[in-house]
Amino acid sequence: MTQTILKIQGANKRFGGLQALSNVGIEIKQGQIYGLIGPNGAGKTTFFNVITGLYQPDTGTFELDGKPYSPSAPHDVARAGIARTFQNIRLFGEMTALENVMVGRHVRTHQGVFGAIFHHAAARKEEAETRARAQELLDFVGIGQFADRTSKYLSYGDQRRLEIARALATDPKLLALDEPAAGMNATEKLGLRELLVKIKAQGKTILLIEHDVKLMMGLCDRITVLDYGKPIAEGVPAEIQSNPAVIEAYLGGGGH
Repeated sequence: MTQTILKIQGANKRFGGLQALSNVGIEIKQGQIYGLIGPNGAGKTTFFNVITGLYQPDTGTFELDGKPYSPSAPHDVARAGIARTFQNIRLFGEMTALENVMVGRHVRTHQGVFGAIFHHAAARKEEAETRARAQELLDFVGIGQFADRTSKYLSYGDQRRLEIARALATDPKLLALDEPAAGMNATEKLGLRELLVKIKAQGKTILLIEHDVKLMMGLCDRITVLDYGKPIAEGVPAEIQSNPAVIEAYLGGGGH
């Protein structure tokens, strides 16, 4: 039986008088690319933010890799094994590509502040390993040649790849991507699709929010559709595309 990586049941979130999430749940298996779609205002980003510790749920049960999971703060979420990217690129613009990935990797390092201050042998060894792993990840996402380039001078598509490399540096159990194709042209989207398939082939599990329905239908193993904060459909892409509620709420309504 395939292992469940993330299981959420009964997630609710209210902002004042607005019920942003109503009894939302998902179950993501090891090695899946799992999609989350819906019209604007459907609650996708709110749910994503609850999963990754930016918002606290009002109710709900959460399990990560078979263990109770409390998404209390983003840094705790990263340590627990969920790495995310954001709809708006959040890189350290003055750092090189390599340095950005090394920052992500430090979630998994052990030497801490004393190692940084005294730079003893163990700290030097760990730093060298961190640098080597960061370079491997840059090579993996296809921008290894830009390791020493200041990240703000990378192309838009390469900045997206760098964000993914930095997220992968945390050795996540779940890679959570918030609209990674936003702003990309057709060629960049094709490259992104190939990269996500490559990541999946390594056994990684991906949770994906994306407005590009065509991309999602051709990429995801399973999809949940939200509308007004409620789940209205869940299944494989073929089931989603033929679901009357989805057609009415999302595809047929021209939502994004």
